[in-house]
Amino acid sequence: MLTEKQQQVLDFIRDYQLEHGASPTLKEMRIFMKVSSDNSILKHLNALVTKGFIKKGDTPRSIALLDEIKEKLNAVAKTFLAPVLGYIPAGGPVISEESVVDHMNIDVSLVKDPSQTFILRVKGDSMIEAGIFEDDTVIVDASIEPKLGDIVVALVDGGNTVKRFMRERDGSIYLQPENPKYQNIYPESELQIQGVVTGLMRRYL
Repeated sequence: MLTEKQQQVLDFIRDYQLEHGASPTLKEMRIFMKVSSDNSILKHLNALVTKGFIKKGDTPRSIALLDEIKEKLNAVAKTFLAPVLGYIPAGGPVISEESVVDHMNIDVSLVKDPSQTFILRVKGDSMIEAGIFEDDTVIVDASIEPKLGDIVVALVDGGNTVKRFMRERDGSIYLQPENPKYQNIYPESELQIQGVVTGLMRRYL
């Protein structure tokens, strides 16, 4: 996984090579990244070498993009860094240093609006019959208007939860778990739909 700054350096190298047919100098990379030290750029370049995205000789001009590396670059170009939230504050998914615990590369095809997308790790077993298990990672888009039956992230009576968005015949909204051990949640005082779940990722190791 690339950090945000490593991704920026990688994208700059790719775009520069496409335009100029050669790799950028350290100075050009420093100017682009708005840093004053060569060491900052060299640190990112060494990380990209270690992670298999670039191969370089003794100078930045010698950075080579092998065929397999180009494929990786093309794959990375189709992704974006989405924030992983440790919690979601009242009022909506405000992306701040306090709430962001990590970043993950996400395929742009999985979301409608990358700028409104965040990641949340699931706690508990209330959605197992929907195929969502504890420690799964859900992709959430805050720009989507929820429809009946959508799985949503909601703030209900002061707490965040992942549940299915439902409505009674009388029009009242409730949140439905996907585990018979749990009861439907009927908001007593507060309900904010903070985003619709659009994807799920799971680690098997």
